[in-house]
Amino acid sequence: MGQGQKGSSDKEGNKNKRDESPAPEDSQKCRVCRFPLLVALLQLLLGVAVTVVAFLMLAVSPSLLARETPHWAGIILCLVSILGFILYCITYQPDERTSMQFIGKLLYFVLCTIGLVISVLALSFAGHHYTQTSSFRCEQAGEDCVCILDQDKNDPIARTFTYKGVSDCEVITGTLTLYFLLQIVLNLAQALVCAIGAFIMWKHRYQVIFAGLQIGTPSSKQWQKV
Repeated sequence: MGQGQKGSSDKEGNKNKRDESPAPEDSQKCRVCRFPLLVALLQLLLGVAVTVVAFLMLAVSPSLLARETPHWAGIILCLVSILGFILYCITYQPDERTSMQFIGKLLYFVLCTIGLVISVLALSFAGHHYTQTSSFRCEQAGEDCVCILDQDKNDPIARTFTYKGVSDCEVITGTLTLYFLLQIVLNLAQALVCAIGAFIMWKHRYQVIFAGLQIGTPSSKQWQKV
């Protein structure tokens, strides 16, 4: 009789172990681990840095084009980071059990992807103009600075660029070239951070598409990963 009770208790214990679902995540776990707060913070810092450098470039010469001063790339990254902070403030729930969290995570993923493309575009423009300004031969023409590409190196038709409101051509060949180099570095960092943010959102949403075989018990309707 004792052995029968012992055997039945062992079976019940094994059944309870099978029916137990995975333990919920510790509510006291740091929220930084649940959402990439560092990614959003880096996006904000890089976005502000790109925007500040872009406006410093405009201060050198107001005739610079928008593609030469990518403040638009920095502003977009700042908006993406703000959405990241909003997601951080939303209580984390797995599998997007709230519509607000689902929409926020989807929008953050889309904006990170857009930010990645824009950062690469701004990086390409900055690299192109950095190559140009490194080969300039500039002369002062009143209150403007007229620069010509060195035709022996890059441009056989000797393209001419006029920078208005520049009293010293050394600013174009020196300071402006340095700003373009900074834009290359900052936009490269932006692209990497946006790629990391998009990857993290994708991983959080789709990393459990295949989680192995599952066995269900008809009585409790609970599942166990195998």
